Amino acid sequence: MTSRRIRIDVPALTRVEGEGSLRLEVRQDQLIELGLSIFEPPRYFEKFLEGREAEEVVDIVARICGICPVAYQISALNALESMSRQMASPWVRSMRRAFYCGEWLQSHALHIHLLALPDFLGFENAIAMAERHPNMVKRGLKLQGLGNALVRLFGGRSVHPVGARLGGFHHAPAPDEVTALADRLKAAQQDAGDLTRFCASLPLPDDPQTFICVALHHPDRYAIESGEIRTSTGLNLSANQFEQHFHETHKPDSTALWSDLDGQPYLTGPLARLNINHPQLPDFLLTRLGEIGLELPSCNMFHSLIARALEIELVLHEAIQLLNDYTYPKSPYTALPLEPGIGYGMSEAPRGLLWHRYELDEKGLIRAARIVPPTSQNQARIEADLHHSLTTMGLDNGEDVLKLRAEQVIRNYDPCISCSTHFLTLKKVET
Repeated sequence: MTSRRIRIDVPALTRVEGEGSLRLEVRQDQLIELGLSIFEPPRYFEKFLEGREAEEVVDIVARICGICPVAYQISALNALESMSRQMASPWVRSMRRAFYCGEWLQSHALHIHLLALPDFLGFENAIAMAERHPNMVKRGLKLQGLGNALVRLFGGRSVHPVGARLGGFHHAPAPDEVTALADRLKAAQQDAGDLTRFCASLPLPDDPQTFICVALHHPDRYAIESGEIRTSTGLNLSANQFEQHFHETHKPDSTALWSDLDGQPYLTGPLARLNINHPQLPDFLLTRLGEIGLELPSCNMFHSLIARALEIELVLHEAIQLLNDYTYPKSPYTALPLEPGIGYGMSEAPRGLLWHRYELDEKGLIRAARIVPPTSQNQARIEADLHHSLTTMGLDNGEDVLKLRAEQVIRNYDPCISCSTHFLTLKKVET
C-alpha cells in the first residue's frame, strides 16, 4: 500500500484572531485522527487580579478582550455585587442592558460583514468583497459604528471602556445625547431587517448534527446581562452551581483549557441562545422567523449567521426602548459595600456564556479569581463539529477544499481566540 504525506502550513487562520493547528490523518478515506491544538502563551489575567482591590477588577478585566470588554465587566460586576447586601438601582440595571446591547451590535455586525460573509460570497476577505459589494460593507461598518457609539455613551470610549464601576457608572449621559443616539438606532432598523433576510437567503451548507446547547435564560426577557444557566439537556443552574457540572481540562497538545458539560462537548453562543430562548423574542422577530423560514431549535451550526443577524435586530429594538425610557438619575451609581466571601457572576458575551468567580478577603482584596470565557467553552464542540463536517463533506477532497471548510466551521463560532487560544496550521496525512 502506498502512502503520502501532505502538509499545509498557514501562519494564521484568516478572519479570526490567533494561531494554532489542525491535524488530520486520513486512511482509505476514513478520518483516523483530528486534533485541534491551541498554543498561545497564557496571559495570566486571573493572577493579575490577586491582591487587587475589588474596585480595580472592572477596569482590568475589560483589557482581556478588545471585542467583548463589556461582557467581562458585567460578568465581573455580577460576581462582585453578589457579595453585597444591596443591589444596584433599577436605572443602573436597565442602562447596563443598553450598554451590553452596544457590544452585541458592534460584535455581530463586525463578524457577519467582515468575517463571515466573504465565505459565502466567494471572496478571500472583506476588502475583496467591498470591490463588488461596497454597500454591504458600508452597512456593516455603519451598524458596528452604532454599537461602538452605544458602548461609548456609557463607557466613555468604545474599546476597553472605563465608565462602568461597582454599583453603576461613573457618569450618566446627558438626555440630549441619549435622544440623538436613539434616533440613529431607529434609522438603522431597516438595514438590520434587510440583513436578516439577506443572510437567510444565502445558500448555507445543510449540515445537521446533534449538540448540547447552553445559554443563560431569564424569566422576563431574552437573556443578555443576567439570568441563570439553562441547557438543552434540562439543567437549570445558578452561577454558583457552574463548577458542579462544567469542567476544564488540559489537552496535552494545547495551552488552552477545554470545557465539558458532565463529560460532553457543548455549544454556547448565538445559536444556542436562540434555540433556548426564541419564545422570548419580540413579536416582530417571531414573525421574522416565519418570514425567513427558520425553524427552531436548529441543529445546523451554519444557522449561527442568521442567529447573529436576528440578535442585531433584537438589540437595536431593546436599546431603542431603553433609551426612549431614559431619565437622568440623581446618581449614576449606588455605593455597594462588599462582604468577604466568594462571588459568582455570568452574562452572555456575543460569543456565549462568560462566567466569573472571585474570592474576596476581609481587606476587600481579591484572594483568587477564575474566568471561563466562551471561546474556550466552545473548543471541544468546534473539534466535534470539524470531525462531523469534514467527514460529511468528503475526505477525498483536496487540501484547499478541506482547509476552507474547516475555517468556515470555526468561523461559525466567531472565536475570540486571543481570550483563550490561537489557531490555524493544517496538516493532512494520507496513508
